[in-house]
Amino acid sequence: MPRPTARVLALLDLLQSGGVRTAAELADRLGVDERTVRRYAEHLLDLDVPVESVRGRYGGYRLARGYRLPPLMLGDDEALAVLLGLVAGRRTGLTTAAGAAGETAAAKIRRVLPERLGRRLAAVLESLAFTGPADGGAGPDGAVLLTIADAVRGRRPVSIRYGAADGRRSERVLHPHGLVAHAGRWYVTGEDPAVGQERTFRLDRIADARTLPGSFTPPPDRDPVERVLTGLATAPHRHEVVLRIGGSAEQVRARLPASVAVIGEAGAGWVRAELRVQSLDWLPGVLAALDLPFAVERPDELRDLVAALADRLARSARRT
Repeated sequence: MPRPTARVLALLDLLQSGGVRTAAELADRLGVDERTVRRYAEHLLDLDVPVESVRGRYGGYRLARGYRLPPLMLGDDEALAVLLGLVAGRRTGLTTAAGAAGETAAAKIRRVLPERLGRRLAAVLESLAFTGPADGGAGPDGAVLLTIADAVRGRRPVSIRYGAADGRRSERVLHPHGLVAHAGRWYVTGEDPAVGQERTFRLDRIADARTLPGSFTPPPDRDPVERVLTGLATAPHRHEVVLRIGGSAEQVRARLPASVAVIGEAGAGWVRAELRVQSLDWLPGVLAALDLPFAVERPDELRDLVAALADRLARSARRT
């Protein structure tokens, strides 16, 4: 059976979640009677923890507004990592079984954050969209992420130092529209005013970000998630693939997601799929798994690979 000290700390843990907790609820959670709950509340008062007694039909106990525990000793990057981990786990289905625990843990951390950092973390969460579970990848610098999130929410331009995949480095101005976390990587979409085009940048390749004076008005109906996925599907690779598939876009998306292929209507119950891929070897098996009629418009090399797979399958089917 837990010792009284452990129960007193358990009471404090329950009250940190926020709101008013009735004596009956606390007694049930702690496994004691209501009189003992009152005694535990008095113990917390003796320890200078400001527990308030709320009278009335919906009364009970709560912590005084603005009360903070001793410093949690988390730096900005550490607090950011903890809260983003809790939010990402909930939004991608990784913490479904312990969703309530994640919510209360996030609430406790937010209670002890300085107001300045709390506002900046709120900016990250408000401007962030998730496309699905992560599969690992480089994370962004915390200062860069916070700066760009502030700029997204405040509609302010930022100056970034960017390192491209080929090693080239540049400094440019960006009007950021939104942040997207996809497949373990983070992206920011926005307009490059120097060229008047919408661009997408990986945050882990941004070495520095600084907010600039002024503001901008983002174009209407901009969807950062769609922009990132379309950009990934149309990125320059070795092979350009064009297919016609007999079925609906939803059926094709089951095997060729938005980050892989751009899907459009081709008429008469067919859709057109365009892909940019570095290797063709994996495509014949994916097309076979679609279980839909299809035609390869280009390249010819893919037709040969599909025919070779069909021959191998036929030989295997005849083998006893």
